[in-house]
Amino acid sequence: MSPTSRSRSAGALLAAVTLGLAACSPTMTNVPYSASDGTRVDVTGDLRAVNLLVVAAEKGAEGAVQGALVNHTTEQQDFTLAVEGASPITMNVDPGATVYLGTEGGEEVLLDTVAEAPGSYLPATLEVAGESAELQIPVLDGTLPEYEDAVPRS
Repeated sequence: MSPTSRSRSAGALLAAVTLGLAACSPTMTNVPYSASDGTRVDVTGDLRAVNLLVVAAEKGAEGAVQGALVNHTTEQQDFTLAVEGASPITMNVDPGATVYLGTEGGEEVLLDTVAEAPGSYLPATLEVAGESAELQIPVLDGTLPEYEDAVPRS
C-alpha cells in the first residue's frame, strides 16, 4: 500500500469513527421546556412561571396551584395569574427571587373553582410588569402518588 493510500484510508477511518461517536452523544437544546408535569411561560426574559399545574379532585372543585414564579429583575414584581373560571391570584416576588407555590415550604395558592376536569388544561394568562402571556395549565388529580396530598379537601 502506498503512503498516499494509507493516508486516505486513515482519514476515512478517522471520519467514520468521528461520525460514529457523534451519533452516540446526547442531543442538547437551547429551547427552554418544562421537564415536569407542569407548564412554563416566559412573560419577559427575566420574568417567568415554571412547572405550573393545578391539582383538583374534580371539575368545579377547589384547585391547588403548584409551580414557581421567577423574578430575575432588580425590582419587586407583582405576578397576576388569571385562570379561566376562577378569581385572579396576585403574588409579589422580590427582586432576584423565586416564589414556590404549593410545595413544602412554599406558598399555598388555591383557585376557588377549577373550570376543567383533571386530565385537561385550563386556559390562563400570566401578567407581570405590564406584559402578559397566555398559557395552558394542566389539571391533575391525586391519582399520581406525588400529587395525592396536594388535592384540596373541602
